[in-house]
Amino acid sequence: MTGVVSAPGVDGRRQRSERTRQLIIEAYLALLREDPHVPTSARIAERAGYSVRSVFERFPDLLALRIAATDHALALANAQAPLRDLDGDRATRIRSQVQTRAQTCETWLPLWRALIANHGGSPDLKDRIRMVRTAVMQRLETMYRAELSTLEERERRNMLIALEALTDFETWARMREDHGLPVEQARAIWIEAIDRLLPPTPVS
Repeated sequence: MTGVVSAPGVDGRRQRSERTRQLIIEAYLALLREDPHVPTSARIAERAGYSVRSVFERFPDLLALRIAATDHALALANAQAPLRDLDGDRATRIRSQVQTRAQTCETWLPLWRALIANHGGSPDLKDRIRMVRTAVMQRLETMYRAELSTLEERERRNMLIALEALTDFETWARMREDHGLPVEQARAIWIEAIDRLLPPTPVS
């Protein structure tokens, strides 16, 4: 018994539809980089090179598009920020974590601001915000497991909260925008602050 094989024409239409969907998402994200206000369907369609009808054929409303675009951005950000140097010494791990976090903040700050400002009370978008913050804390816990292991549970939790706040998107923005620091200097401040904040590394 043979399986059902899709007609070439059907597969081609599906691929074109997926490509159109992807271009609409990319257009939405590009517009948010330029302006944190949620773009209109007309602006999104114009940037993507399609009609407004094409936008709503792929997404039932703009909230669905915003959720899909947020998920796409989160997947890209995760792919661009692998955990490195987990077995390194204290200084190596701090430098590695700061370099990765700084790159993430530099690249995705405009989109994070748009997400925070424009979630509109959406439970789905609020969930994405919580997911990002939880993921940051999990990465910090993994990178600094040795140092955190010396703390009691409550102290460890407080330390992670402090580290997450220290390396928040807006903290990076204040260093870069308000104080006009170059990337290297901003990273150096984070490295020094984290080194001072962490408890001593236990002797193996």
